[in-house]
Amino acid sequence: MLQAMTTQPAAAHYLDHIRERQVRAEAALTTEGFETLVLDAGSPFTHFADDQDAPFRTNPQFASWVPLEGPHHKLVIRAGHRPRLVVVRPDDYWYEPIELGSPYWLEPFEVQVVPDAERAWAAAHGHGRTAYVGDAPAQAKAHGLHDDGLNPQRLAARLDWDRSYKTAYEVACLEEATRVSARAHHEAKRAFLEGASELEIHHVYLKAAGCVEHALPYESIIALDEKGAFLHYVNKRTKRGGRVLLIDVGAKHAGYGCDITRTWTAPACDTLFRDLVQAMDRIQLDLCNAVKPGVPYLQLHLDAHRRIGSLLHSAGVLDCGGDEALALGLTRPFFPHGLGHFLGIQVHDVAGRQATPSGGTAPPPTDHPYLRTTRTIEERMLFTIEPGLYFIDMLLKPMRSSPLARHVRWDLVDRLMPCGGIRIEDNLLVTAHGHRNLTRPHLP
Repeated sequence: MLQAMTTQPAAAHYLDHIRERQVRAEAALTTEGFETLVLDAGSPFTHFADDQDAPFRTNPQFASWVPLEGPHHKLVIRAGHRPRLVVVRPDDYWYEPIELGSPYWLEPFEVQVVPDAERAWAAAHGHGRTAYVGDAPAQAKAHGLHDDGLNPQRLAARLDWDRSYKTAYEVACLEEATRVSARAHHEAKRAFLEGASELEIHHVYLKAAGCVEHALPYESIIALDEKGAFLHYVNKRTKRGGRVLLIDVGAKHAGYGCDITRTWTAPACDTLFRDLVQAMDRIQLDLCNAVKPGVPYLQLHLDAHRRIGSLLHSAGVLDCGGDEALALGLTRPFFPHGLGHFLGIQVHDVAGRQATPSGGTAPPPTDHPYLRTTRTIEERMLFTIEPGLYFIDMLLKPMRSSPLARHVRWDLVDRLMPCGGIRIEDNLLVTAHGHRNLTRPHLP
């Protein structure tokens, strides 16, 4: 049913989204012995020894209920009651006040508009034992909340766990973000093939996405050639005429951000590296095709290492592949990050390593410390699949002087080093019997 429903615009699913949020929140409150939950939109962050605020990001627990931007708003949730939304709308001439209007998301709430943060606290009073989740616990305590209700860990863990399962509204938001991002990716690819610089490609992407930089879900990664070997390369240089573009950037809709990576090659690219890019695309799709309920995410991650080992073997870089390359640790310097992560209102969404609904951690294996997702795959989870293959001097240098060096054709490594790396990333929704790739229909 979820798969069919999400073809409608996000607004059509919003009331059902709030009903599910309410049911889950009430269950979590009852289990942990609270009557009221207060979610805080958050406070501005001012840089140290400065008077400038960082770009504001809403508390994700608040944002998962309502796409209302700006600080100090409060959401009050009680069992059996309509949720109360306290909106802070100051009279201001430094910054333009945003008119509330009549957005689709206003209907489920009892709305109260106040002019400042102090009156928001007064309006956000709870009933009975109250839990507060937000970035201002000291202020919450000053306004009468008890210590045991300030960001209670078990309750917060249950809220995180519930966010692992996406509603039709959330999926529709991510699909709309994907449509915007895919359009911008196409324009960025065109600019790259015309010889644009990293900075110019970045500007082309923003124009096509119709947003300013801080409205992206994360800082854009736009790397030409050897810069693609830096996994989170965010510098924007003026070099142009690159042979390889690794571009990792998304877009947002109603607070939900997609996360898409592609690696493109120009005609002048080394033919061996171009073949590796095409093979990595096939590997990525094979890994996507293995996604279904009941599969441990770790199993997919290890299979990615086996496949990448076999690819390096067939390309002549390694003298063995598959299980042998994985067992020897030969693939880790070439693929040093995790296969993917949960995705939602946060780019690296919560609960990927959570052990149970009440908390605890299911850590990744010590050999794969950066794997963000260790859960067993379930219906309605939404996550990325993003295998990578890189030629990173810092990681390969120790191998050159180790016993493993004999397994590597270093002349081929040196030949490929100027090409940087490859990463291909799609966003997948898990369905009852498999998955739906949200990215490929818009960006093959």
